[in-house]
Amino acid sequence: MDARLEALAAAHGVATWYENYQRKRTEVAPESVIGVLGLLGVDAGDPAAVPEVTAPEVPGTIVLREGQSRDLPAAAELTLEDGTTRTVDRLAGLPLGWHRLGDRTTVVVVPAELPKAPVTWGWMLQLYALHSAESWGIGDLGDLRAFVSQCGDAGLVLLNPLHAITPVPPVPASPYSPSSRRFANSLYLRIADTREYQRADVDVQKRIDALKPETGELIDYTAVWTAKLAALELLWPLAEPVDLDADPGLTDFARFCALAEQHGPNWQTWPEELRHPGSPAVRAFRSDRIAFHAWVQHLVEEQLDRAREAAAGMPVGIVHDLAVGIDPTGADGWLLQDSLAPGVRAGAPPDAFNQLGQDWGLAAWRPDRLIATGYAAYRDMLRRIFRHAGGLRVDHVAGLWRLWWVPPGMGPAEGTYVHYDPEAMLGILALEAQRAGAVVIGEDLGTVLPEMTETLERMNMLGSSVLWFTRDWDTGEFRPAADYRRNALASISTHDLPTAAGFLAGEQVEVRARLGQLAGTVEQEWATWKADKAALLELLRAEGLTGTDPTSEEVVLAMHEFLARTPCRLVTASLYDVLLERRQPNLPGTFDEYPNWRIPLGPDLSEVVKDPIFRKVAGILGKRKAETGQRLTEGTTP
Repeated sequence: MDARLEALAAAHGVATWYENYQRKRTEVAPESVIGVLGLLGVDAGDPAAVPEVTAPEVPGTIVLREGQSRDLPAAAELTLEDGTTRTVDRLAGLPLGWHRLGDRTTVVVVPAELPKAPVTWGWMLQLYALHSAESWGIGDLGDLRAFVSQCGDAGLVLLNPLHAITPVPPVPASPYSPSSRRFANSLYLRIADTREYQRADVDVQKRIDALKPETGELIDYTAVWTAKLAALELLWPLAEPVDLDADPGLTDFARFCALAEQHGPNWQTWPEELRHPGSPAVRAFRSDRIAFHAWVQHLVEEQLDRAREAAAGMPVGIVHDLAVGIDPTGADGWLLQDSLAPGVRAGAPPDAFNQLGQDWGLAAWRPDRLIATGYAAYRDMLRRIFRHAGGLRVDHVAGLWRLWWVPPGMGPAEGTYVHYDPEAMLGILALEAQRAGAVVIGEDLGTVLPEMTETLERMNMLGSSVLWFTRDWDTGEFRPAADYRRNALASISTHDLPTAAGFLAGEQVEVRARLGQLAGTVEQEWATWKADKAALLELLRAEGLTGTDPTSEEVVLAMHEFLARTPCRLVTASLYDVLLERRQPNLPGTFDEYPNWRIPLGPDLSEVVKDPIFRKVAGILGKRKAETGQRLTEGTTP
């Protein structure tokens, strides 16, 4: 690669090589580097013509860990978060928080670490899959509140992302490709729990009740939203006036929703004059639908608050999930476009399971714009989520260090990594989590650099330890419970992996064979599954948890007993596992050929909490809370 292009890439945090999943150096094609630099606003077709990049003496954002200091090139006025001002030539002894240096620089002082997470256990819940006699074809926030009050002595409930949709049909099913990560998903609203429904006259209530869709074999998101929207239209005349000046960010989101109703869900196809939120045409746009959509968000926020209140006695409470990115055609793609890279598609490089790489179709932050704007959009997103969260799981936490960018017109294998400032990304996450009193869990599965896991450990952010992946890959053997990390959330599986019963039955091989999704031959995949199952059963026998010929139910219970023995601070059980559901929630690499995110639980909520295996698992994991806490106290420093 041309040395000037290589230097230009390094100056902008663009990788010219990376270590692949086989730990081998892989060179990035110059065309890919040039394409990614273009997404950062750098025309690198002729590297010699690009002016040399020089770092400013004072950047747009300075991030300091608590207790750190930094000399300034000249004296400047510092305004602390509480409004007090002083003239300084050195940043030292500053309190945690957000400060301003002069007119252009944000100074963020972040904690070096979070408080240690408690030792407890809980449930992993795909909320859409839960259902009751009261919910409308999909699990809702009323179901969540009821589940929290009936889930034993669990210390946490980990949810799928509840990020906002664009409220225009068709409604996509995936919670990991949201319209906005700053606002909440109105699909999860329980209509009957709103004040407006409760004060409506009987005739209106009957009209609304008649709209209720029933739970089917698969969840129909568009049908659910169509019914709930019709109900909300009937209640809108009963709503209190909405103050659109109280929360400008919410009003902007509501304005997007109103425009989407008129012009379609993809803002990139709107009339040119409406494609930027700051344009005169957008600012001149008036519609009572803006107030309507702001009101709907208020309703969802109220029900999120009630769910959090129901979990107030838990050591952690409700843990929300932060998707790695957003749908570029949605609300945040429009509202935050000045902080995003236009045209980029975030994804992943080739690996053993996806040899062509992955294109997630998600928008990505521009690191230079984050720095220039004081990370304001990132901070605002975190603050809004932490309002309702006792904890936050960060999907693909490696994306806070680097993210795989795919330029327009190229395949996913032709991308490269763009680097972010992890001191800023993790530090700001820690600051906002500490202020909210929340636990942070990073999903650090797959190809993760050692320094990523080490940094999470240093900051008391938890990693993720999944039974299927916690193995000695040289021998193929599963690691014993005692070898698990302490600072981690342990689980049997994830939403992208086989359920416990599915794995034991070889469901993942059968389904992928039917869909033509296997990496090798059918015979090879069945042989691999057979070896993996034998290794799992041997692990459980070695731990003294099963006999020689256990039933599937006995193996599932033994797997939870195994998790209970690990030193992990948090241990979770999935309802899919305890209910012996064979189908996994999401099958990566598929679209319409598999019902991703649309599989409801078989039993309803009232049956779930009475299920014998549910109760046994709650008893198994409930015991470990005290026992593990005692082991940690008697052992090394927790």
